[in-house]
Amino acid sequence: MKIVVASGNRGKIKEIQEILKDYEVIPYTDLIEPFEIEETGKTFKENAIIKAKAVHERLPEYIVLADDSGISVPALNGEPGIYSARYAGEGASDKDNLNKLIQELKKRGIKKTPAYYTAAIAIATPYGEFTAHGFMRGDVIDEARGNKGFGYDPMFIPKGYDKTLGELDSEIKQKISHRYKALELIKSVLKAI
Repeated sequence: MKIVVASGNRGKIKEIQEILKDYEVIPYTDLIEPFEIEETGKTFKENAIIKAKAVHERLPEYIVLADDSGISVPALNGEPGIYSARYAGEGASDKDNLNKLIQELKKRGIKKTPAYYTAAIAIATPYGEFTAHGFMRGDVIDEARGNKGFGYDPMFIPKGYDKTLGELDSEIKQKISHRYKALELIKSVLKAI
């Protein structure tokens, strides 16, 4: 079964390919020109559905999977939340977003504080849309450590560990990540299709 991912984020696609290794997983940009998808939802779930449906409308013969995920820091009123990918502004890089979050913590004198990652996975199929959520809890720190992973990984220490996701091996991250948990739940839907 071929699954088309409604994303051009190489780090995210690689992670999804590793977790869904029993399927052929390709980015939608391998099949059609990239196009702008306006994420107008107020939740990760709504944005994941918007992305999956937008690509599925152009590629109706495929199962389209979309992920909307991000990090939330309660001490910062839940920021960046659904704005994680554009926290430092439209077109911001992962590094820009990471640095902005570090600066926000430093501004408030916060060295370490609880945070959590959320992943909402949506699949659009000829039979309708399906969703699943996964969460990973831990702490964010006011510095970047390690160069593994992507996004906010170098500043996030998962619960039960003393290293950031930027320092941990990808095999460990894969087993505890929010995306892994959501994709494991979505596998049962894929098997039923």
